[in-house]
Amino acid sequence: MAVDILNELAWRDAINQVTDEEGLRELTQKESIGLYAGIDPTGDSMHIGHLIPFMILKRFQLVGHKPVIVVGGGTGSIGDPSGKKSERQLLSQEDVASNVEKIRAQMAKLFGENGFTIVNNYDWLGKMSLLGMLRDYGKLFSINTMLAKDVVASRLEAGISFTEFTYQILQAIDFYELYQREHVRLQIGGSDQWGNITNGVDLIHKLIASDAPAFGLTVPLLLKSDGTKFGKTEGGAVWLDPEKTTPFEFYQFWLNTADADVEKMLKFFTFLTQDEIADLVADLSKNASARNAQRRLAQEVTTFVHGEEAMHTAEVMTNVLFGNADVATLTTEEVAVLAGNVPTFTIDNTEIGLLDLVVAAGFEKSKTAARRSVKDGAVRVNGVQIKDEDAVINPADKYDGKYVIVKRGKKKWAVAVVK
Repeated sequence: MAVDILNELAWRDAINQVTDEEGLRELTQKESIGLYAGIDPTGDSMHIGHLIPFMILKRFQLVGHKPVIVVGGGTGSIGDPSGKKSERQLLSQEDVASNVEKIRAQMAKLFGENGFTIVNNYDWLGKMSLLGMLRDYGKLFSINTMLAKDVVASRLEAGISFTEFTYQILQAIDFYELYQREHVRLQIGGSDQWGNITNGVDLIHKLIASDAPAFGLTVPLLLKSDGTKFGKTEGGAVWLDPEKTTPFEFYQFWLNTADADVEKMLKFFTFLTQDEIADLVADLSKNASARNAQRRLAQEVTTFVHGEEAMHTAEVMTNVLFGNADVATLTTEEVAVLAGNVPTFTIDNTEIGLLDLVVAAGFEKSKTAARRSVKDGAVRVNGVQIKDEDAVINPADKYDGKYVIVKRGKKKWAVAVVK
C-alpha cells in the first residue's frame, strides 16, 4: 500500500489520538488491513454526527483497506455510557432488531456493494453466557483500571449501573472477535471512545500475543468556530433518513455553513484533494458572497449520502426558492419535493378562481386583499405572472394535474395539492 493514509488524515485534522502511530503507519503501508467502527442502534437512523468516524473508514476503503461496520445489536441492548450524564433507557429487543436493519441499509448506501462488511455483534455477544463472560474475559479486566476510564469516572458521582459499567468489556470483546473473524487490526471511534478502544487493544495483547498488531485511533470532537458542537441545529438533529430530513433540508444545512467553518468541513466531509480544497478556500477569501465553497460542500456531502439525483433535485429547489429558476421547467417529481419544503394546502380537481386560490394559499385573508396583490403583479401561478383578477386556474394544466404552485412577491411560496 503506497498511500500514507495517516498523513492524509493528519492533514484533514482527523486524528485525535492513536495508540502506536508509527506501527500503524508501517502496517497500513505494507498490507491491506481490516478496520472497524461501531454504532449502536439506539435510533432508526444515523444523523450527521454519526458520520464522523465512518468518514474515516471510507477514506481507508478508498485506498484499499477493508472496513467492517459493527451495528451493535448486542451492545445496543445494554447502552453505552459514553457522552451521557445519566442512564440510557433500554430499548426492547424488537426495536433494537428493527433499528439494526435500518442502519444496515444506510451503511450500504455509504460504502457500496463491495469492499466492506457489516456485522451485528449480537451474533457473538448474544451467545455468551454470564459465567462464560466472567471466566473468559472478566478475569482480564481490573476494576481499578475500569474505574479510572474517563467515561466511568465522569459518571461516578451521578451514578452508573453495573450494566453500563460492563459496556467497555463488551466493546473490547468486539475488537477481539473481529481481530480473528475479519482480520481487523484497527478500531476507530470518537474521542470519547478512547478508553473503550484501548481496552480492546489490551485484551487482544493478553489473549493473542503482547506484540499482536492491534491499534486504536480516535477522531477529534468536531466543533464549529463559535465553540458549539457540530451537527446541532435549532430544529434538532440532521438525519440521514430522507423521511426525517429531506435531501433539500440536508443540502441547505451544508450550504449554510459559516465561512469560518467551510475549510474544516471540506477537509472532513468531502473526498476532494488538497489542491481542490485550497482553490475553494482561496475563492472564498476573494469572493465570499458567491458561496462557491459552501455550494461545493453541499453538493459533495449530499451526493455521498443521498446520491447524485437527490442532490440535483435539492439544487433545483434551492434555485427555485432562493434564486431565479423558472418553476415552469420543474418536473412533477421535483414539485413533490418542493411541496415537502414549503407550505401546502389542498384544492379540488376543479377550476378555481385566482383570488380564491390566493386566499386558500394563506397569502391574503380576503378576496379584497388578494385583488390588490393580483393587480400589483405580485402573484404568480406555476411560474406565470397573472394580473387578471377574474382569472380562473385549471389544476389539470400543469404537473400532471397533481399540483399548482402559487407565489406572492419574492419569498412567499405555497403548493396546492390537488385532491
